[in-house]
Amino acid sequence: MASDRPLLIPSPRTPVPSDDPAPITFPPLAATRSSSSSSRRKSAAPHSRNLSVENVGFSAEMRSSSKTSFSIETISRSVSKQQQPPPMPRYGSRRSESGHMSSSQKEISDADARLVYINDPDRSNSPVRHPNNSIRTTKYSVLTFLPKNLFEQFHRVAYIYFLILAAINQIPQLGVFTPAASILPLAFVLGVTAVKDAYEDYRRHRSDRTENSRSASVLSSSSDFQPKPWKDIRVGEIIRVHSNETIPCDLVLLATSDPTGVAYVQTINLDGESNLKTRYAKQETLSKPLETLTAIIRCEKPNRNIYGFHGNVEIDGSKQRVSLGPSNIILRGCELKNTTWVDGVAVYTGKDTKVMLNSSGAQSKRSRLETHMNRETIILAVALFVECTIVTVLAGAWLGRHRDQLDDLTYYRKTDFSDREVGKYNYYGIGWEVVFTFFMSVILFQVMIPIALYISMELVRLGQAFFMIQDESLFDKERGNRFQCRALNINEDLGQIKYVFSDKTGTLTENKMEFRCASVVGVNYSGGAAATDVVEEGVSVVVDEQIWRPKMTVKTDPELLKLLRTGEGTEEGDKAREFFLALATCNTIVPILSETEDPTVRLIDYQGESPDEQALLYAAAAYGFMLIERTSGHIVVDVFGQKQRFDILGLHEFDSDRKRMSVIVGFPDKTVKVFIKGADSSMFGVVDKMLNVDIVQSTKSHLHTFSTLGLRTLVIGVREMSNVEFEEWHSSYEKANTALFGRGSLLKAVAMNIENNISILGASGIEDKLQQGVPEAIESLRKAGIKVWLLTGDKQETAISIGFSSNLLTGEMTQIIINSHSKESCKKSLADALAITKLVAGNSPAAENSIAGADAVKSPLALIIDGTSLVYILETELEEELFEVATSCSVVLCCRVAPLQKAGIVVLIKSRTDDMTLAIGDGANDVSMIQKANVGIGISGREGRQAVMASDFAIGQFRFLVPLLLVHGHWNYQRMAYMILYNFYRNSIMVFVLFWYVLYTAFSLTTAISEWSSVLYSVIYTALPTIVVGILDKDLNRKTLLKYPQLYGSGQREERYNLKLFILTIMDSVWQSLAIFFIPYLAYRHSTVDGSSIGDLWTLAVVIMVNLHLGMDIFRWNWIVHASIWGCIVATVICVIIIDALPILPGFWAIFHVMGTWVFWFCLLAILIAGMIPRFATKAFTEFFIPSDIQIARELEKFGNINEPLVSEVATRTLSIHQQQNRP
Repeated sequence: MASDRPLLIPSPRTPVPSDDPAPITFPPLAATRSSSSSSRRKSAAPHSRNLSVENVGFSAEMRSSSKTSFSIETISRSVSKQQQPPPMPRYGSRRSESGHMSSSQKEISDADARLVYINDPDRSNSPVRHPNNSIRTTKYSVLTFLPKNLFEQFHRVAYIYFLILAAINQIPQLGVFTPAASILPLAFVLGVTAVKDAYEDYRRHRSDRTENSRSASVLSSSSDFQPKPWKDIRVGEIIRVHSNETIPCDLVLLATSDPTGVAYVQTINLDGESNLKTRYAKQETLSKPLETLTAIIRCEKPNRNIYGFHGNVEIDGSKQRVSLGPSNIILRGCELKNTTWVDGVAVYTGKDTKVMLNSSGAQSKRSRLETHMNRETIILAVALFVECTIVTVLAGAWLGRHRDQLDDLTYYRKTDFSDREVGKYNYYGIGWEVVFTFFMSVILFQVMIPIALYISMELVRLGQAFFMIQDESLFDKERGNRFQCRALNINEDLGQIKYVFSDKTGTLTENKMEFRCASVVGVNYSGGAAATDVVEEGVSVVVDEQIWRPKMTVKTDPELLKLLRTGEGTEEGDKAREFFLALATCNTIVPILSETEDPTVRLIDYQGESPDEQALLYAAAAYGFMLIERTSGHIVVDVFGQKQRFDILGLHEFDSDRKRMSVIVGFPDKTVKVFIKGADSSMFGVVDKMLNVDIVQSTKSHLHTFSTLGLRTLVIGVREMSNVEFEEWHSSYEKANTALFGRGSLLKAVAMNIENNISILGASGIEDKLQQGVPEAIESLRKAGIKVWLLTGDKQETAISIGFSSNLLTGEMTQIIINSHSKESCKKSLADALAITKLVAGNSPAAENSIAGADAVKSPLALIIDGTSLVYILETELEEELFEVATSCSVVLCCRVAPLQKAGIVVLIKSRTDDMTLAIGDGANDVSMIQKANVGIGISGREGRQAVMASDFAIGQFRFLVPLLLVHGHWNYQRMAYMILYNFYRNSIMVFVLFWYVLYTAFSLTTAISEWSSVLYSVIYTALPTIVVGILDKDLNRKTLLKYPQLYGSGQREERYNLKLFILTIMDSVWQSLAIFFIPYLAYRHSTVDGSSIGDLWTLAVVIMVNLHLGMDIFRWNWIVHASIWGCIVATVICVIIIDALPILPGFWAIFHVMGTWVFWFCLLAILIAGMIPRFATKAFTEFFIPSDIQIARELEKFGNINEPLVSEVATRTLSIHQQQNRP
């Protein structure tokens, strides 16, 4: 969507002389700006030759407001109109309000200002020393890395838990493991993360060093420019930047290579927008030599607002101060384009620059699975506490029963008989021994909570992101953009989305405007464009023996073209010419000349910040009004072969209050006219009611027709200015432009004074085409059980038309329309809507097919609501009613909504349901909802990268959402869900084996399993296979998931990870631990085998068991999976052999003794069979008798024809319009 731009106020300047024989004699005025604009962005060709001197930065808002409607409407019922409502309150983005543009609302005092003495850095940095221009984006230094990194990592509560246990283990009385073994698991996890963080920070260090070493040209004391490293630039120094160079710091422009002081910059490194922006040097500094310039700049202190700047400059000690605004400053990171050089003074350097102050990242989000995982972690912690309590109580009872035998019992000998003199062991009494037992059992059973799970999840997410980035189906070939994964911690959330909140322009549509039709003087000229494909290719001009023609062609209406060519002198013909002259003059487009293969032919590329304006300029050129030159004071338009010069005496830019722009044009015959264009809601309010009543009514009718076709509309008007009016405007403008405070409001008032009593010339209709594959994508999402809501700032008719063309709305849907202008009206409308939803739901059959998507709406309803109604609903008690109505509908369209209202709609659903939300958009006004949603998707489109920079993931086109959610989202969810459950299972089975052993060893907390095997269990023995499966396993192939979107519902219903599955998994681990412990126990209980030997058997049995368990659940086997599973089993055997081969460790040579007997191999085989039988039987029973949708689809992949229908189609009955009308 469109983003708003800053207030631009250039100094008054004299128009550039022209060879035109009829020069304009009016006083020279600047192309002025009255406030910020909301504009569409388009890239400028960096290597094209610029035909003009100035590009006045403006873009018109190409939207019209919706017609007033005051009550709920449905297809079957009309609504009586109420009285005219009060004006709609303004709800927009921060930058769209003129009051928020820069800080020009108040004068800056010396105490609150930064004083910059031009060309005097010493004085500028005294008494306050400003930071130098070096930047630092790193998080750590050599000294701070270890403490700071550890502090960040220990924000995870689990790490603190394991740190406390490791510390407890260091106490001699509580030491279960050796100190090294107890610390190793936590140290390994912390070390891996620290290495990763250190590498990332090293790359930032290297980037900072390169950036700080770049060279800039700084004015020296010898009055010439000398090279200087960026890092050494100081506030107050004068810097020269050449074309295509990057701005080293925030500069206030003093002079440019253009005599009028204009410069062009590209802000792609700052805000991602590739369009050219215009900046100006003040005439007061432009006319003075830099070597002798003495001036003081008072400006606001450093802040994060990249779209605002407020200051003033006092030159040569004069008391008069010249105001400075956003158009006079160039920020660090911008690139100079189409300008030979600029000179500027450094006002903000280093960390004070606006780009550095805005370098913070997006808010952190946590995945739904990770949130649920905390619930299971708490359950495991409770189970751990219960186990430790049981052991402690039983140990206390055992000690009490054997208190008289403790002197010489094997485990609790209080008396030491090893020396001649009988000594005493450290014994602290039964009470303390019970306490020690509890803490020692916590240490022994600590792996119940898997510490390796966190590092495994990070590695799996990294692997998943790699394959998503490499996926060719997510690659935008048109722009060369690959999928971007900007938030690694929520990959699995892509598989659980229930609501998608989408912007329209640039998200569903291409944001590539085409002029389709026009209403000129009350006549609708749309039939010709629709009926013929004739393209006006002959429109061209000859300049210096070269043929210039527009880069883009436009279909023309033959009747309108004939009227323009032959109707000169008639009232209708003159009005039509004036209409297209308004399109050619009322804009800020810069004509850029591009070369072709034919050296005699050049293409004119209209470059500007608004695709709407570009479309209008190409249309004007196709109808014979071709803009061929723009300078700082005039433009040249070729009108059917005749070049005509028009002086631009003033320009008032679009703002969100006026919703229109105007340009004051001096004609060759010395007349002055004001051309105005804007939204119909603002234009019809300033029309001269006594003029052309029929034309106004016809234009309104045509606008409604254009909107129903999904076209973006714009109204064009004109009024003549007398000499007296012009002089009054000139005087008022000069006062407003030189004001030091309230400048934006004053300029807006000046604009509104001349934008009245206008005569309507006509209206335009521009088509913003749907992106490729949008209807199919929305249909797939709907089949997947995902509700798509459209949130747009466009008018209602346009949104509805786009809704039908994109398959968001269908003919069988019942539309509920709410357009209210008071709280009481909203309350009544919502009550009526709620009654309709209950009526329709009560007369629809229940869904019969589970695979068709759970929670699907039983009868299709569509809610259409405007932003005015939302003003009275959001954040009030009516929110609950809106929620009930909206969630009962298949589709919701919100029209004329502001950015904060978009975020409010997302919060409405997010705060009241557990459903996952996704917001997708392409512009700055989509950032709020992108950040509020569980998952934010940015579109890398034509409107800059604000949405991308604020998003979690970025794609090139809306249709990529289908493979991202239905394929990668599904895979990521099922992999991560299984991996978490498997890690809980893998660790709990080991803990339960240790628990059973403790019960049979007098609760002494001795362990048969080597402490090093316990440490390596989660690191080497079992870690790799679960990571490989988490990255590579696929339950279904891509073709199946795309053919049957209903399969996506498994993630929405949380079929792969829920409390029931967790409990069953723990029960399975209990059974398998019983098999692992008691089979060897029964086999060896009368033998002389020692604890270390049977511990090695248990270790191998556990590792083989959990890996076979994993193998049973794998869907796709490949050589990597085979290598990881069988490799880990082999590695376990090798490690056990090495551990038992070391004489310094307990259990020396134990494995070699026990492996030489047949009992060992019999026990190992019996354990695997007994342990896996329940798992295998349950799996076979469920897949045969109660298969899930996923299992049916897998069998279809393997045995059936994928082209056959997965399920029988069930007819769905909906309430027809006729049925609804005849309802009592």
